[in-house]
Amino acid sequence: MRKDTYCIMTTHYISSEILDLSIIKDIIDNHTKLALSEEAQLNIKKSRDYLKNKIANNDTPIYGINTGFGSLCNVKITADNLSQLQENLVMSHACGTGEFVPKPIIKIMLLLKIQSLSYGYSGVQLETVERLIDFFNNDVLPVVYTQGSLGASGDLAPLAHLSLPLLGKGEVYYGGERIKASKVLNKFNWKPITLKAKEGLALLNGTQFMSAYGVYSLLKSYKLSYLADLIGAVSIDAFDCNMSPYNALVHLVRPHRGQVKTAERILEFLENSELGQSEKKNVQDPYSFRCIPQVHGATKDTIHFVHKTFKTEINSVTDNPNVFVKEDQIISGGNFHGQPLALALDYLSIAMAELGNISERRTYQLVSGLRNLPAFLVDNPGLNSGFMIPQYTAASIVSQNKQLATPAAVDSIVSSNGQEDHVSMGANGATKCLRIIENIETILAIELMNASQALKFRAAKKSSPFVESFLKPYRSVVPFVENDRLLADDIHASIAYLQSLDIDSEILFN
Repeated sequence: MRKDTYCIMTTHYISSEILDLSIIKDIIDNHTKLALSEEAQLNIKKSRDYLKNKIANNDTPIYGINTGFGSLCNVKITADNLSQLQENLVMSHACGTGEFVPKPIIKIMLLLKIQSLSYGYSGVQLETVERLIDFFNNDVLPVVYTQGSLGASGDLAPLAHLSLPLLGKGEVYYGGERIKASKVLNKFNWKPITLKAKEGLALLNGTQFMSAYGVYSLLKSYKLSYLADLIGAVSIDAFDCNMSPYNALVHLVRPHRGQVKTAERILEFLENSELGQSEKKNVQDPYSFRCIPQVHGATKDTIHFVHKTFKTEINSVTDNPNVFVKEDQIISGGNFHGQPLALALDYLSIAMAELGNISERRTYQLVSGLRNLPAFLVDNPGLNSGFMIPQYTAASIVSQNKQLATPAAVDSIVSSNGQEDHVSMGANGATKCLRIIENIETILAIELMNASQALKFRAAKKSSPFVESFLKPYRSVVPFVENDRLLADDIHASIAYLQSLDIDSEILFN
């Protein structure tokens, strides 16, 4: 789906289109502009007008609207201080530290915050949402930090940094530079937004930091899952493996969706392979080859489950309190709590780490001097160390992934004087999940180096036309290693090659 302008949906219950990974990928890849639909504008205005009238005609304390926040929820705020309350909230909560959030993730954060506010349950001003759209459309990306969120009262610190530029405060990325937000506002002749009652809370409460990381990680996971199958197929022929473990009959008697899909892909990738059709001396192959459908398939099923969780989340309202105009109610709840995302991110971390575990084992087998392959895949081993150390590198990264895959969601630290006494730690789960996924990219790149090298020693027979067509441009980037050379350059080139591959959405999300 490609549009010049993507209309934000009013609610996911009645809209014709639900925001999903394929749509987000299309928006980001094609630099699509955003605009609110007329229905979304109407719902935002209705919600704001209702809240404005409610405040004017009711002295009852309403959390976060005319009260303090967190454990200060019982402190009443006078009407003339409501705007200052919201600005103070944004400034005081902008306590992010650590590394900078990658720009593509910041852009997804903006998209998801706009999406959530557009449903009309948050009581924000229309101009606030439209300014966020201005940021998105003009690539004005607020500077956000990776550390600071407990993943429970929403992603408070990261979303505070996302919101600061609305006030003309904080920093943004614009035109390839990191500059003060006030300068960019002046450039576009944008006046700082004066936040009204409840707006600061609507901006800061929410799961858009975790959600954006999850969306970005899922997009990379789908691609790496596909590439793990493809690179695994190259390794199968490079190690001269039997094809019988990928026979559909084997998998139809244990029909896990991902397992069946992986076996189908392997057969497609290796169709008409001379090596695959040749007579084998080995009755069985190591598990890292023979069980690719079972292991890769289990990861596919996990990705599918996590996708469903995030699809629900990014089409939801996650700030607090929620404004229900039709029902004449303002309800303080807990939709900002990131537990569903925290568990899903931990699950995705474990599943993706397993792709690295089994990939490194295939690399280890390829360099072991077995099946008529030279030790370390190089002529004159001894004089040449060949591919000895890339396997070390892969092993070290696999070990790091095992440490990073320790669940974050099992931890909780009491905050806000005990008012927020259980937190999800989903934000920590999100950042380390992405670290694992980036590590998988490197591990697979190293496997591809080894498999491509190994196939050259079987030049008497070809792999499949598909595999050979895949390797031809790769070998122009990472050529055959005849004698020892600086392999770090080859590893980086292999990673860059995988990153450059653009795989069609219909293939990725099938």
